[in-house]
Amino acid sequence: MNFDHMMKIPLLLLLAFSALGQKSVSTIIRSSESIPGKSQYLSTPYNTAGDKLYMVGHQDGTFPSIGWHVKDEMGGIWAHPIKLWDGFSASYQVNNQLIKLDKAIRFVNYPYANEHRYGGQQIKVSRFQFVPDGKAAVYVEYVLENTTNQSQTVKFSMEAISNLRPVWLGERTEMIDYPDQLSFENNQIIAKDGSNNWYAVMSSTHQATNLQVGAAIKPNTALAKSSYSIRIPAHQKETIAFVFSGSSVSKNAATSTCASVLANGTTYVQAKKQRFEKLAKTSAIKLADPKLTQALRWLKYNADWLINDVDGIGRGITAGMPDYPWFFGGDMTYSLQGLIASGRKDVAYSTIELIAKLSEKTNGNGRIVHEVSTNGSVFNPGNINETPQFASLIYQVYRWTGDKAFLQVYFPMIEKGLHWLMKENDKDHNLIPDGNGMMEIHGLDSEMIDVAAYSAKAFLDASKMAEELGKRDLANQYLTTYKAMRLKINKDFWVAGSNSYADFIGTKSQALRLTADAIERAKGLKNDWAVEELTALKGSIEQNPDTTKRGFVLHHNWVVNTPMETGLADNEQAILALKTAEKFRNKFGMYVTGIDRSATSAKAESYAAKVGKSEFTYTGTVMTLPTGVQAISENNYGHPSAAYDLIQRMLRTFSFALPGSIYEVSPDYGMMTQAWNSYAFEVPIIQQFFGIQPEANKKIIELNPSWPDSLAFGSIKNVAIGDNQLAISVKRQGKAIHFHVEQKKPWTLIFRPGSKHYKHWKIDGKTVKPKLVNGYASVTLSGMKHEIVLIED
Repeated sequence: MNFDHMMKIPLLLLLAFSALGQKSVSTIIRSSESIPGKSQYLSTPYNTAGDKLYMVGHQDGTFPSIGWHVKDEMGGIWAHPIKLWDGFSASYQVNNQLIKLDKAIRFVNYPYANEHRYGGQQIKVSRFQFVPDGKAAVYVEYVLENTTNQSQTVKFSMEAISNLRPVWLGERTEMIDYPDQLSFENNQIIAKDGSNNWYAVMSSTHQATNLQVGAAIKPNTALAKSSYSIRIPAHQKETIAFVFSGSSVSKNAATSTCASVLANGTTYVQAKKQRFEKLAKTSAIKLADPKLTQALRWLKYNADWLINDVDGIGRGITAGMPDYPWFFGGDMTYSLQGLIASGRKDVAYSTIELIAKLSEKTNGNGRIVHEVSTNGSVFNPGNINETPQFASLIYQVYRWTGDKAFLQVYFPMIEKGLHWLMKENDKDHNLIPDGNGMMEIHGLDSEMIDVAAYSAKAFLDASKMAEELGKRDLANQYLTTYKAMRLKINKDFWVAGSNSYADFIGTKSQALRLTADAIERAKGLKNDWAVEELTALKGSIEQNPDTTKRGFVLHHNWVVNTPMETGLADNEQAILALKTAEKFRNKFGMYVTGIDRSATSAKAESYAAKVGKSEFTYTGTVMTLPTGVQAISENNYGHPSAAYDLIQRMLRTFSFALPGSIYEVSPDYGMMTQAWNSYAFEVPIIQQFFGIQPEANKKIIELNPSWPDSLAFGSIKNVAIGDNQLAISVKRQGKAIHFHVEQKKPWTLIFRPGSKHYKHWKIDGKTVKPKLVNGYASVTLSGMKHEIVLIED
């Protein structure tokens, strides 16, 4: 089927082609920093990210079936709440030889773009792609290099598969998928869902010489084929670009976006490059550890990849790619604590607004939702831990911004949420709410340690917020509740025989049921040590006549460390518990569930290779969140070198499979990019190693640096705190440690190093004697710049 008679080149496309002749998108992309991939991971995912659209495929340039949330459909091109394209494949014919561009031999990742490099003797091909900010379109440019001494005419072909279908839980909002229908207009291939105003569009900088409809590969999809003629002079390069766009609203939105991006590709890519360069300069960290320096910069890029702006729903950071590209209450409370310190106030505000709005609409009582698809459907109205964590997040953001209007907006929701937390979930009135926390283990829903720790911390933070708003009676009430909860955590959850906080407080019958399940789990993993320990525990529970509720150390779940993460643990117990936690890690970090620790954990190299193509599972995993929590816990109790060791374990997974990214499950399983990695790295480094603890509302910045012994120097610049900016540099010289502190405005600085005692203090060249405040040596400073030298005992 030939459509030559339909083809007329619009002026817009001629202008686009002319612009590309001057400077190509690929030239701009290649001028940016980059990280090459590994050949053994070419058959694993990558993403090309944008806030209105993203693309997921394999590093070899193909688009295989990916994902389990919508089974086999989480790859391709998505503009939420719909999918647009399954993917595309290109080929070219030169001198009667057909070359398929179906297996790239190299993948290169850029902060805002990607490159696939293909083989070839006469013609070398590279493919570049990026998603412009604010546009539901991906720009894909092929660079064809003629390596011969003669001019070559290439017939370039493109096949694209439309798959206009709804997001996960689409059926709840009556989003029903129908067969796609293709049409061809003005060099554009247009796919429309049969019964919805969902559109997918593809166009090119070159005039198509042939357009055909192919046989559908799977139900409700459509295959479009197009061809283009390209002349390449000897030893020269030519480019051909494509734009894939779409809309869940109208044809005009899809086609106009496609035309705009096609015409302005170089302008849009330059703008995105500049934005990412600016992003790199906010809270810019440089350390004696170059790999960690690089990882911290790319973590900011990773977070940007996960921003999703959905019309009618809101804009916020999502949990992870490819299977969690939607919104989570709990994940947000971790991620945004890192992002507010790395300069992303915009993301913090918009995500909080989105989650608060959805929570209020769904629950109306202050309860924070757990998981929401991009069509607005709430999968889980909220686990118990997420409501108190939201309260602490609001306080943390307030400390960094000093924005009282922000606090006034969200504090009424916090009041309602804490009321709901205790009234609806503490049935025995013992100050510990009952219900699911972070651990999604069947039956683990009584009084959980993480729920208890996060709840206590919430009441402490809420008391400070109430004080800020002049609600002193409420502040005192919250503070009283916090003190009582903290005492209970350190008494009732502490299991002395295990030197650990309990996983949960429950009844004898519940503990026996969970222990029996845990034994089967350990047997399945062939973890003989765990089977032996759990069997002994089961016997001791059976023999114990005590049937009252009490604490049990059973799974050694990572959440037993939340009393240290929140700083609620008594010091003596914290030291013992941190030592116990050392048993449940491998070279990449902390096990999610301690009894999953393998006898061969020291040899762990690839979790993905271990589980293969079986059903997706989190059993037996090591994750960045538990490891980050452990690093924060070590810092809280004066062990920065132990925290640095944990960060190094996570760092081993940076660029392990996807260059520039850190997987959710260490080192190479689950989500290829995960939002809460910001918490795992940026909180222990920015807020603890550098010690930046602001109270922007009071124009005070506390500096409580806790610097690792093996880190020779470090600096952080352009840290936004309210309307102030801060920079710190740290350098070790023998037993001396030097700090240079500089700020834009003369706020009060309280310098209080937390991890060591120092014999001599020099401030701006003068010896000073610090005051003791709460057991810590402290000095209060004013002015814009200070040099501080501390000499260790």
